[in-house]
Amino acid sequence: MNSNNFRLPANVPAGRRSAAIAACTALAAGPLLLAAPAHATGVEGDGGGRASAVVLRTGLDVSLLNKAIDVPLKATLNEVQAPAGAEKTALTVKLDGVAGGQPVNVLKADVATAKASVDEKRAEGSTRLVNARLHLPGLPLLSLIEVGEVTSSAVCEAGRAPVAKSNVLGAVTVLGRKITLSAGGTTRVDVPGVGEVSLDLSRATTTSRTAAAVALQLKISVNPLHLNVADVKGEVTLAEATCRTPKAPPAKPQPSAPADPDKKPVETAVKTQNVADTELAETGGSSATPYLAGGAAVLLVGGAGALVLTRMRARGNRG
Repeated sequence: MNSNNFRLPANVPAGRRSAAIAACTALAAGPLLLAAPAHATGVEGDGGGRASAVVLRTGLDVSLLNKAIDVPLKATLNEVQAPAGAEKTALTVKLDGVAGGQPVNVLKADVATAKASVDEKRAEGSTRLVNARLHLPGLPLLSLIEVGEVTSSAVCEAGRAPVAKSNVLGAVTVLGRKITLSAGGTTRVDVPGVGEVSLDLSRATTTSRTAAAVALQLKISVNPLHLNVADVKGEVTLAEATCRTPKAPPAKPQPSAPADPDKKPVETAVKTQNVADTELAETGGSSATPYLAGGAAVLLVGGAGALVLTRMRARGNRG
């Protein structure tokens, strides 16, 4: 639920204390358009993944002229937690003692969306705001800020680095002045007789598991002196998105295939060969070569003996 913390000084008279309690009761009741803020918690079993998105968040203290109290204006528009989505284009609040008891239109826009989603591997938050006009109590005719379009996104995916992005597109007008925002720091707008506004443009941060993006962050100190409002101070956030990477589930072991008792082992035939066969094969011979060589030797010896015997007979005939 919205946090409404009203601070009463100790020395406030009883009559004013009663009026302050009445103001607190009226603000706590509030209209139905006052969206309740929520903290992103993700979905069960998602491994710790988170995502959130909010179009507008205000944390303002409104000081009233005729009361010694500060009325806090803590309101949100389209703040969602994963998995969820929201789309509203107006935020109206009612502050007792401000604007003659009439509701205050804090924000009006053509488009105001916030989305958040989480699963086992991915968490993502995103927001988009188009043609938005933000008003403060005590300044019903002069917009605090007008923007053409602002977007933010945060994506956290398992196995990848988180990514945060934000963009401010189109013209930006602060307290009636068209300004050029500084991409590298803070832009200050000082309007004499009205007040001062500081703007931080497109802030994006990431860690190993988280990402956060804010399109515009405004710090406000305004002195309207109108509609019973003496002072408005605090911060306003436009288009914020955050995420946290889900933890990767542990790898499941692959089951081994069961042994088949009917399956026979594969037999491998291996042909062996002795060294002699190998050497013969390398020289072009075969296993019959030794026998052929022996027969040739016998024939050679027999031929030589026959030749010697023939010569001896020839010599005998001559003698």
